[in-house]
Amino acid sequence: MTQSYIDPFESAHIERLVKQYGSPLLIVDCERARAQYRKLAKALPGVDLHYALKPLPHPAVVRSILALGGWLDLATTGEVQLAHKLGADPARCIHTHPIKRDIDIRNALAAGVKVFVADNPDEVRKFRRYRDQAELLLRVSFRSPGVVSDLSRKFGCDPQDALELARLAASIGVRLRGLSFHVGSQAPDARMHVQAIGVCAELLAAMRREKLGPLDTLDIGGGFPIDYLSEVTTIGRFCAPIRKALAQLPARVRIIAEPGRYIAGPSAIAVSSVMGRAQRAGKWWYYLDDGVYGSYSGQVFDHGRYPLRALRTGRLQPSVLAGPTCDSIDVVAEDVPLPRLREGDLIVGAAMGAYTWASASEFNFFPRATVVSVNEVLGDVGSVLEI
Repeated sequence: MTQSYIDPFESAHIERLVKQYGSPLLIVDCERARAQYRKLAKALPGVDLHYALKPLPHPAVVRSILALGGWLDLATTGEVQLAHKLGADPARCIHTHPIKRDIDIRNALAAGVKVFVADNPDEVRKFRRYRDQAELLLRVSFRSPGVVSDLSRKFGCDPQDALELARLAASIGVRLRGLSFHVGSQAPDARMHVQAIGVCAELLAAMRREKLGPLDTLDIGGGFPIDYLSEVTTIGRFCAPIRKALAQLPARVRIIAEPGRYIAGPSAIAVSSVMGRAQRAGKWWYYLDDGVYGSYSGQVFDHGRYPLRALRTGRLQPSVLAGPTCDSIDVVAEDVPLPRLREGDLIVGAAMGAYTWASASEFNFFPRATVVSVNEVLGDVGSVLEI
């Protein structure tokens, strides 16, 4: 008999999993990942959602997305290999890193992935030798000052250069499927998405007039925001102007998106244990077995700040949470209200599925958190990720 869903983020289940697997843990709830996918699919009807593996390359999450009929966004040979190992249909995958080594192209093609992204003449020319196998999306840059992470500073061509880049691709026989963009991560609103869609629509029309390729695809990237320490607008409201802008495109244009954080972020919590404590300058410092070199690496690399709570109850007082390493930068949070904690007490960080464990290290020989996936199948009691 199929069991009913059990929320692994409830205190009793967190304690059970720590007792079973130890600490630190990253608990990934596949049902939450599925729920995020469904919400975004409802907010963007008709858009093919390619889960971006980068923020959380967890096999259970990837399998969950594939089971829902989703697609994958791959950016490295390692991600291509993981998707292949999990049996993903390569026709439902795209390779979106704008700058690639030749071996990355060859590895992706060998796995059956055919659609790539390029954003400059040198990168387009890399595909001359693969023009009978590969197809390209040209990535266009749209800078958005309000985003948390500006992904158009490092990648993308200026819109005024896109037409000449398309001409180059056509001149060397590289098949051009369309355009892509990414306005940045944690976008505060959809204004830049809307602007980018409008500009790309004009570019696609100009390229079609010159018969530069099929030009039947537009990749609108990701950037869809999630709640951290403060709430963001609902995904339905956020996507409303995007839906309106997409409705102006020709019906033959396939629209794809690359959600990563939106699916992964709310799907996991980090659980760490107090290793020791000390009073310093009138405050309690609690030293955890996870920190900014581990699962809280997103505070350094992703500008993240995560909701924190202790499983112990009691009178709250401003406290400091520090990581386990010998480096003074390894401080998770200061002036966080906590009860008086003891060795072994548990701290839970919420919304920690994206850019946390994936970017963690084992600095000072403190091991990365064990990843436990639950609810991959409804009623599944959990499994440890082993790669």
